[in-house]
Amino acid sequence: MKLPICLLLSILGFNLAVAQDQNENQLLEKAKAIHKNVITIDTHADINVNNFTAEKNYTTDIDTQVNLPKMEAGGLDVAWFIVYTGQGELTPAGYEKAYENAMSKFDAIHRLVNEIAPDKIGLATSSTEVRNLVNRGKLVGMIGVENAYPVGEDLGNIEKFYNLGARYMSLSHNGHSQLSDSNTGEEDNVWLHNGLSDMGKEAVREMNRVGMMIDVSHPSKEAIKQMFEISKAPLIASHSSARALCDHSRNLDDELLMLFKEHGGVVQTVAFSAYVNTEKHNAFTAAQMEVYRTEGEKEGFKVLDRSEVRMLEQEERAAYMKKFREIAEAAKPQIEALKKEVPPVDVADFVDHIDYMVDLIGLEHVGISSDFDGGGGIEGWNDASETLNVTIELVRRGYSEEEIGKLWGGNLLRVMDEVEAVAKNMQKI
Repeated sequence: MKLPICLLLSILGFNLAVAQDQNENQLLEKAKAIHKNVITIDTHADINVNNFTAEKNYTTDIDTQVNLPKMEAGGLDVAWFIVYTGQGELTPAGYEKAYENAMSKFDAIHRLVNEIAPDKIGLATSSTEVRNLVNRGKLVGMIGVENAYPVGEDLGNIEKFYNLGARYMSLSHNGHSQLSDSNTGEEDNVWLHNGLSDMGKEAVREMNRVGMMIDVSHPSKEAIKQMFEISKAPLIASHSSARALCDHSRNLDDELLMLFKEHGGVVQTVAFSAYVNTEKHNAFTAAQMEVYRTEGEKEGFKVLDRSEVRMLEQEERAAYMKKFREIAEAAKPQIEALKKEVPPVDVADFVDHIDYMVDLIGLEHVGISSDFDGGGGIEGWNDASETLNVTIELVRRGYSEEEIGKLWGGNLLRVMDEVEAVAKNMQKI
């Protein structure tokens, strides 16, 4: 007996759907197993010292993209907590204020691992310590310094920061520092040093000597090229993506990426939506803000642009952000509906950057970072609890467990070891 064509098509469609579900379930189980086996390292998570107190801290699921419950839920083993300082005036008063800011963040991280949650998280300063802590079932914190502005004019502070646990540092952020030009110079083509200052060149040598990785995510292209020329150790980009896919000054062009292949080092692909796909980011953000403004008007609350928020005094900003979060929570159903019309930057877009750099410079020179709590986050990996989704996408694209282990942390730990080896040789002389 011949089946009617419509019934036959229905059966075939059902069987195809079942097969697709089975394949998806198998992929998920494979990804979960790999995710559990490898060490997952996110090299950039910003912090606010107000979240490191006895009353409010990372032991509970507070309103941060990274905290211990979210790390546990997402299987994120290691978070690099960032001692970030915004660029200020290059004066003794500016340096003093910057130093105080940096020390407050070092203190906060030490407080977390030594006083607040020593049973749950430990501070690691080497690849061996990372592996030992993970093997003991602990979460791991590491320290990176974003902007060497707090070093001031005393390069002895580099070793001091190293002794406090810092294992990477960038020589500038947004704005030229006393040591290095910033990528932001591209906006007006105004440069302070045409790369590195003389003191910046000495800072590179000193970082080599003490064993601190040099981070090139924020300096200018010329400064980065000079760092490659001077450094005896491999460099890292703690949170940057491929400029060929997203033309933003924070991303690395092919010439710079090839220097990582030539000299060693690793580029930690960043899940910052504007650096992954600026066009999609801008379209979704604009549509999202319209939803928030409409929701805010219902309660007589004016939603401000980001630049306007920055202009608020600290107490005003805190009050504004508290109310804004309430508005955003109320608007969640509308935002979910919006995503079907205006797709946000997602994990697939992010992994496109990983694919591109793997093809160009080799898998051994590529890693992963989020920039959580500093503007980072994409659809599917918007906080540490969603970390598995990155592994799922990597499995979907055919990466093996060994390759995923290198991307998630193996490459970064290898570079740490190489930087440490250079330091030991320099210290023998």
